[in-house]
Amino acid sequence: MRKTLIVLTTIMLTAGTAAAAGEHDGHLMVSPDQIEWGPVGSMPPGATAAVLEGDPSKAEDFTMRIRFPADYVIPVHTHPAVERVTVLEGTLYFAIGSSFDRDAAQAVGPGALAVMGVGVPMYGYTKDEPVVIQLNGRGPWGIEYMNPEDDPRR
Repeated sequence: MRKTLIVLTTIMLTAGTAAAAGEHDGHLMVSPDQIEWGPVGSMPPGATAAVLEGDPSKAEDFTMRIRFPADYVIPVHTHPAVERVTVLEGTLYFAIGSSFDRDAAQAVGPGALAVMGVGVPMYGYTKDEPVVIQLNGRGPWGIEYMNPEDDPRR
């Protein structure tokens, strides 16, 4: 197992990886014990991530997982590409909108899918349990916060 440091100019994601891009012949199987988690520099402290497949900084398909602790807030933000979020564990409270409103968020539990369009403002939070999501998409992936003060990269 090789730990890979990936620095994305748009998201500043430092994460472990289960398989580096180009190390397989198109077939890939990843078990949970192979996943190496690392901090997410583009999100508030506490989130961890792992790139399972592909390189989110390039124009290619990727699969990434993100873990959020209990009582975590994902500030209002947008993405430059379609984002497909599948909740694997816990309940994510997720909403569309340019201002954070807990009451407008919908509970999205294990097995649920949310597909968000390019540039659509969104936000989320967790309550009393950790949450694991899987992102599938085509890069380059990035995150831009509506309020620059929410961006931990600044």
